[in-house]
Amino acid sequence: MRDDSGFAEDVWLLPGSDVRMYGIPFTNRSTIIRLKSGGLWVHSPGVPTDGLFEAVDALGPVEYLIAPNKIHSLGIEPWKTRYPKAAVWLSPEFNKRHPTIKGDGIIGTDAPIPWQDEIDFHIFKGSSFLDEVIFFHKASRSLLVTDLIQKHDPEVQSWFWWCVKKLVGVLGKEGGTARDLRKTFRDKSAARQSRDQIMSWDFDNLIICHGQCLRGGAKASVQDAFAWLGPTASPA
Repeated sequence: MRDDSGFAEDVWLLPGSDVRMYGIPFTNRSTIIRLKSGGLWVHSPGVPTDGLFEAVDALGPVEYLIAPNKIHSLGIEPWKTRYPKAAVWLSPEFNKRHPTIKGDGIIGTDAPIPWQDEIDFHIFKGSSFLDEVIFFHKASRSLLVTDLIQKHDPEVQSWFWWCVKKLVGVLGKEGGTARDLRKTFRDKSAARQSRDQIMSWDFDNLIICHGQCLRGGAKASVQDAFAWLGPTASPA
């Protein structure tokens, strides 16, 4: 585990194996948060790499495995096999895409969320394709985003993929929501309401699965990433 120095107190970033979607290479990242109980909450568990579980075990017992949208599925089953007592929480449409992967709860239903006092959440609305759940870890003031904001490191891209990711709008510090993904947001009003809800949270850091995270000053970057939705609602 290369990033185990900690992103913030009780927050660790786990670099995972690179993945491809529609042929495009992505670096990948999971996030671990230690709850007040001492148990671990794992956001978007990835495909296990050598020594990963041993490093995780040193941090504490795994209590929750979180599938933040219906695309991020690869690590759920191997992590559940390793940690059978961990509760699996799935995004609203996860089982439509992965009917054989069982969960203990669906985020956004009437079921009580056992970790919500520490980690708030919002299901980002408006897309016909993506059912992403955004999270806010209150103690570290960190916003966790999976695919809606991407900032791929320009220093590690080949010339070809540098150009592609620049064109798509997901390269470096100016990266945000991919242009093709924006087109799936047919209900812009619902998307703007979701954006405004997220911007109302008191976050300062940004943790993303694909690209460069931000320590401090993240609110302006997130605002810029969602500029395609138009102005943020003024406070009442």
